[in-house]
Amino acid sequence: MAAEMRIVLRNADQINPEKIEDYIQVGGYQALQKARSMSRQDLIAEVKKSNLRGRGGAGFNAGMKWSFVPDAPVKYVVCNLDEGEPGTYKDRTIVEKDPQRLLEGMAICGHAIDSKQGYIYCRGEYPYVVDLLRRAIDQARNSGVLGEFDIEVRMGGGAYVCGEETALIESIEGHRGEPRFKPPFPGVSGLWAKPTVVNNVETFANLPDIVMQGGEWFASIGTPSYPGTKVLTLTGDVVNRIPIEVPTSTTIREVIFDFGGGIRGGKKFKAVQIGGTSGGFIPESLLDTPIDADSMRNIGATLGTGAVLVMDETRDIVDVVTRIAKFFEHESCGKCNPCREGTFRAYEIMKKINKKQAAPADLDKLALLSRVMQKACLCGLGQAAPGPIVTTLEHFNAEYQARLQI
Repeated sequence: MAAEMRIVLRNADQINPEKIEDYIQVGGYQALQKARSMSRQDLIAEVKKSNLRGRGGAGFNAGMKWSFVPDAPVKYVVCNLDEGEPGTYKDRTIVEKDPQRLLEGMAICGHAIDSKQGYIYCRGEYPYVVDLLRRAIDQARNSGVLGEFDIEVRMGGGAYVCGEETALIESIEGHRGEPRFKPPFPGVSGLWAKPTVVNNVETFANLPDIVMQGGEWFASIGTPSYPGTKVLTLTGDVVNRIPIEVPTSTTIREVIFDFGGGIRGGKKFKAVQIGGTSGGFIPESLLDTPIDADSMRNIGATLGTGAVLVMDETRDIVDVVTRIAKFFEHESCGKCNPCREGTFRAYEIMKKINKKQAAPADLDKLALLSRVMQKACLCGLGQAAPGPIVTTLEHFNAEYQARLQI
């Protein structure tokens, strides 16, 4: 039976998250001290060696991202805690259980890129997390562990699109949350046009252990191309609706049946959507796929934020995808035409199919529209929005065919 391996959740329920003394007692901030004894080049090289890849969805090598930051008088470190994906609560769990670990990870990044200021952009629906973080920051300041590095918390306004890094930056600056055209990338011109590193909570939370135990140690865990562990949040028709942390070599089947305890009520498995609302729908035939980002991409799915939504045999796939299409039509910021019009038309066609008012040609239009959106949309929201449609058309096509007017 598969087993958990806890790195970022090691201290969960083992320490009082409100007390920095508890975190220091279990070795907290030793990694920051060690990092500051290293040259910035050596620290970045160690993170590169670990092959730590972003845990927010994009999966870009963290050390590589840091290495692109040019010399400049002012630079920023930004943590993305805008956890807007339905069914995702991994970052909230990490922060609730061990907020100082996040602060230490951000300070390590600050040393690596020579930044003195960090920002945590927190989802607007998490006011209690904001309060917890501000108390943790005050304790870290007062104890002197952060040195010259300082951190502020900013709250989002509830817009899903602000999970995209440049829309998040726009929001911190006080503007409407809309993605920017790239290039320039944030590493060159980000917050207030200064070089900026944006990483996810889970990415930062891995750094203390990488610094203490070495990049090679981290790279030896899980799969070679996407090493380490991944925090997953199990939801839906599964017995155990819990957060877990497992090596990236763990299979989807092990996640659902070993950790999740199988399907509720003794029903049969039908599908699982991994990675949040834009994640692909995975049938039973692909459950032996490892959860690492590359393996997931190879089957047309995503790891994304690590949300695991399990569906039993009673779930209506077409109806679920119609609701998802409505969500994206509502959350599109409207800046680019392919997303603004594409999400509207996708929802329009899905409604027709769901009401049994569609013809076979509508499925062809839906497939073509999805391909255009994946190629032409400005940001990840529009590019990923067709994922549920594309994968269900492939794996659950019979359910669409049953809805058509012949």
